[in-house]
Amino acid sequence: MPYPTGRPATWFVTGTSRGLGLLLVQQLLQRGDNVTATTRSAERLSDALAGVDTTRLHAVEVDLTDEQAVAGALSATVNRFGQIDVVVNNAGYGFLAAVEEVTDADAREMFDVQIFGTWNVLRAVLPIFRAARSGHVINVSSILGLTSFPGWGLYCAGKYALEGLTESLAAEVADHGVKVNLVEPGYMRTDFLKTHSLGLPNNASDAYPGVRQMTEQHLAMPGSQLGDPAKAASAIISVAASGNPAPLHQILGSDSYGLAKGRVDALLADIEASHALAVTTDIPDAA
Repeated sequence: MPYPTGRPATWFVTGTSRGLGLLLVQQLLQRGDNVTATTRSAERLSDALAGVDTTRLHAVEVDLTDEQAVAGALSATVNRFGQIDVVVNNAGYGFLAAVEEVTDADAREMFDVQIFGTWNVLRAVLPIFRAARSGHVINVSSILGLTSFPGWGLYCAGKYALEGLTESLAAEVADHGVKVNLVEPGYMRTDFLKTHSLGLPNNASDAYPGVRQMTEQHLAMPGSQLGDPAKAASAIISVAASGNPAPLHQILGSDSYGLAKGRVDALLADIEASHALAVTTDIPDAA
């Protein structure tokens, strides 16, 4: 990595007990980097890392919605390793339901993890980064932070919010020497679409047969996804190692790339179609 010099890099990674987060931690430890890994189960993380040298690992069970606990985990990282170089906000989960089927509790829980948990990490780490005039924030979004499908409304809402938060953050902290990236994977062969990782509605409605069909298709998908999560973890390391925050939006997966291009084309068509009415709402001669 171009930074730091003369010592291993120190990473703070959330959501590490399985999937992309786990593979990222494995690769970082194999590189000889320092890692604080937050997880809901330190035991599960330890079991998953069997055979990996964990000398440089600080595994901690943290409720990301607990602001003080998050701040304590970041402070402990500095105390143990001397500094933090890269933060990866990876924690999250999927949820398949029609918008009408999502309860208030479902929605608040999703935003607690994907937005307010991320915000807790950012509030705690940014003073550290600003003081050092260095640091890198990598927020793991999804192609569903750029486009949307029926039945994914809650998950998309969280990822769209993460995208807006991250774009604002990148502009705010650039003058402080802090780099910011979004990573937007497509479908990967992880546990993301298995029932122990995926939220489903408690009361599904008969009014949405298309959503039910889509849900069944996704539950049958594990093992056939295009994306390799180990390669995605390596790509995240490459983003940090480049020392270059451009592009802000880093697409991962050819499926993600194709969907993003399609979304841009559809959005541009909407913008052009809206032009005639848009210009009628100006105050005459205001310009």
